[in-house]
Amino acid sequence: MSVVSELLAAIAGLPRPLLVVVVGALVLGECTLGIGFVVPGESGLLIASAAVTDFGFFLTLSASVALFAALGDNIGFLFGRRYGWRLRESAAVRKLGQRHWDRAGTLLRRYGVGAVFVSRFLPVVRTLTPAAAGSSGLGYGRFLPASLLGAGAWSALHVAIGWLAGASAKYVEHILGGAGWAVVGALVLSGAATWLWRRRKARRTGVGTEVTDDFSGSEEFDRAA
Repeated sequence: MSVVSELLAAIAGLPRPLLVVVVGALVLGECTLGIGFVVPGESGLLIASAAVTDFGFFLTLSASVALFAALGDNIGFLFGRRYGWRLRESAAVRKLGQRHWDRAGTLLRRYGVGAVFVSRFLPVVRTLTPAAAGSSGLGYGRFLPASLLGAGAWSALHVAIGWLAGASAKYVEHILGGAGWAVVGALVLSGAATWLWRRRKARRTGVGTEVTDDFSGSEEFDRAA
């Protein structure tokens, strides 16, 4: 059994209720203000989605993840409503990046409640937009539907990507076999080596040009003298 098969088998071997809870907790952390910087919710979701083998579990996982994501949005919104624009100067926002907070504010001014849906697909910004929305005074009755729609679309998209990626990995492994993976690895290494060689050559050429230019400039200076 290859590494790909072992990894997918380990993921698929988890009890499905546990898998849903674990990935849901990761997504909740990623979507909650101040935790998203360290919790790999999106990556965990894609990996866990490789365990999807039927449409029924696809719906279950997508719906569960959407609810956890929306819960994270609501927590952020309540933080924003409670502390207002002072959150921009908080340690959590500084860690995530104040430029992302400003970007969230720009989206809200430009698109209104639609920014809550759009930002769901923007890394980091999606963590800060709910809090920025709460700070901006956006009504909760308008925020909640946009949050649920965004979380549902984001969840379904990522679970589908993970499902297809897992199925594709198994298919490629079946077609290529162990020797085929070795060939793929060799091609990747060759490509990386070629890129490094060209980059090093370009640097040397640039250095040589700079040295020639400096020397030519000194000759002109001597003739002028």
